[in-house]
Amino acid sequence: MVAIEGTSNPLRSKSFHDMSYGNMGDNTLADQVTGIKQLAAKYSYIDLDRVGIWGHSGGGFATAAAMFRHPDFFKVGIAESGNHENLNYEDNWGERYNGLVANSDYAAQANQNIAKNLKGKLMLVHGMMDDNVPPYNTLLVAEALEKANKTFDLVIFPNSPHGYGQYSNYMMRRRWDYFVENLMGAKPPVDYLIKGSR
Repeated sequence: MVAIEGTSNPLRSKSFHDMSYGNMGDNTLADQVTGIKQLAAKYSYIDLDRVGIWGHSGGGFATAAAMFRHPDFFKVGIAESGNHENLNYEDNWGERYNGLVANSDYAAQANQNIAKNLKGKLMLVHGMMDDNVPPYNTLLVAEALEKANKTFDLVIFPNSPHGYGQYSNYMMRRRWDYFVENLMGAKPPVDYLIKGSR
């Protein structure tokens, strides 16, 4: 497992932070791909044929984008509660990083418009009572995948907010199971119960 801080992140120079201003669709995905390839060249146990990715919220947007923009590299993805279409999300997020609609190509960055590129295994997840990212964002991607005749998995939490609340442990188990099955090729314990405070 690796975590790579790509370009455009805050707490560095303004030019570093602004590198991808107006193009959130690329995220830092090229940095992730390059970093993983460099690590694999150094450490033989890193298998470039079994690269997975997951994220929540903006990370869910980035995960789906990774699966659609780099379909030959990322084999398995779990995109949770992603703001896949920033015209349908808060203006104080999209406009902060993309600028005004008149000056930025929002359509080129919307995940549903590139969903047809999917090759690997993708799980989409959303809470239907999400008070941050409207569930419609994930449903746009699901519809685009259906139109493109792509196979994918969908987990819906009917009464959950952005963070899944009481179903957080269930989602953690589903996430583990998805990677075990699709990256390891192993069979996880059926309906394993994660015990905890929730």
